[in-house]
Amino acid sequence: MMDNSTPQHAEEIVVGLDIGTTKIACFIGQKNEFGKIELLGYGRSESVGVSRGVVANIDRTVASIKQAVQEAEQKVGAQIRLVNVGIAGQHIKSLQHRGLITRENLEAEIGQNDIEALIEDMHKLVMQPGEEILHVIPQEFTVDNEQGIKDPIGMSGVRLEANFHIITGQMAAAQNIYKCIRKAGLEVDQLILEPLASAASVLSEEEKEAGVALVDIGGGTTDIAIFQDGIIRHTAVIPFGGNVISDDIRQGCQIMKRQAEQLKKKFGSALSQETKSNEIVCIPGLTGRKPKEIALKTLAQIIEARMTEIIEHVHYEIRSSGFGDQLIGGIVLTGGGSQLKHVTQLFQFVTGLDCRLGFPGEHIAKAPDDTSIPSYSTGVGLVIKGYDRIRAKGIDAPAAENDRLALPNIGIQKFMQSVKNWFETEDLA
Repeated sequence: MMDNSTPQHAEEIVVGLDIGTTKIACFIGQKNEFGKIELLGYGRSESVGVSRGVVANIDRTVASIKQAVQEAEQKVGAQIRLVNVGIAGQHIKSLQHRGLITRENLEAEIGQNDIEALIEDMHKLVMQPGEEILHVIPQEFTVDNEQGIKDPIGMSGVRLEANFHIITGQMAAAQNIYKCIRKAGLEVDQLILEPLASAASVLSEEEKEAGVALVDIGGGTTDIAIFQDGIIRHTAVIPFGGNVISDDIRQGCQIMKRQAEQLKKKFGSALSQETKSNEIVCIPGLTGRKPKEIALKTLAQIIEARMTEIIEHVHYEIRSSGFGDQLIGGIVLTGGGSQLKHVTQLFQFVTGLDCRLGFPGEHIAKAPDDTSIPSYSTGVGLVIKGYDRIRAKGIDAPAAENDRLALPNIGIQKFMQSVKNWFETEDLA
């Protein structure tokens, strides 16, 4: 059995664990000589302890994690210990802030230590009680009033300024994720914001440069990440997803939740005008009761109403980011909710922006079975982010050009250390 906690360069394997509201998916990947991710194995289990992206029941979540991990281990024949885990939920917030340092040595070039000093200053910001900084992402730099510099390393200057995109999260939510991972017999390598992971797996560098909004419609939440000029500009998590659509169908059609989910997947449409009024589906009734007939037109109207509400929330976030009129790439949809029929057309109608479906298949060497479908974007992205971390450490090939966005991720390291310190204190107690 091979343990992925002891890397061996060529045999290094990276594991992504997507703890979602509807599913928990485990992906084991290895990068080949062409830079593509070879999925050695994956496992999936139903998520019964997570609500709207946040752990609500520790024991149930642990059981689901173990099931998904064991399934992945059996397929690859390797024992997993280190995992890259996604974090989401309504508690995730983002803000913009500007930092400044004055350098004393005029002759020395601007180096990594100067950027680290800027990032370090961002952690002195006062957060709300229980909130911690999760990611600190540098955007444009300014050197001696020279603006719009993407990478200042090697330049000379006295006054170094930078705009930062800062992402915060609730410490309690991270502690619960960490506790679940530990109880499942695993260790957290890094905690990654799920919209960033999804973006890594479905967006091209060209789209990020042109301006694009990634919208990941999951079961409990809808994650948004906006890029422009190759830089992440805005992130948001909306507490609505595919599950609220299923609940609406259950209540509107007076059927079981399981039947509502199946109805949505097989016959659901986000545009009622595209559905014929005479199409009817028959649902088996409860014991001793007659079957129920449901018009697909009615089903589509229920879905369209709730999906329009979700899209309006997304459109608000896009407008409030200040980059709504600069998104040449439009919107890229991914996640399980994006698989609804006619959903891209509804997005285009409500927002007025171009829209396409995003698949993680282009980063995978050979996608086994159905792992290229949009609902696996986050899991594949977590594996990609794992390799980004390895490259940043210098273990692998030089970092890609876009890795400047992840200059030493002091934010996530500090966040994870705080969680680990808390966990060790709990153990001693």
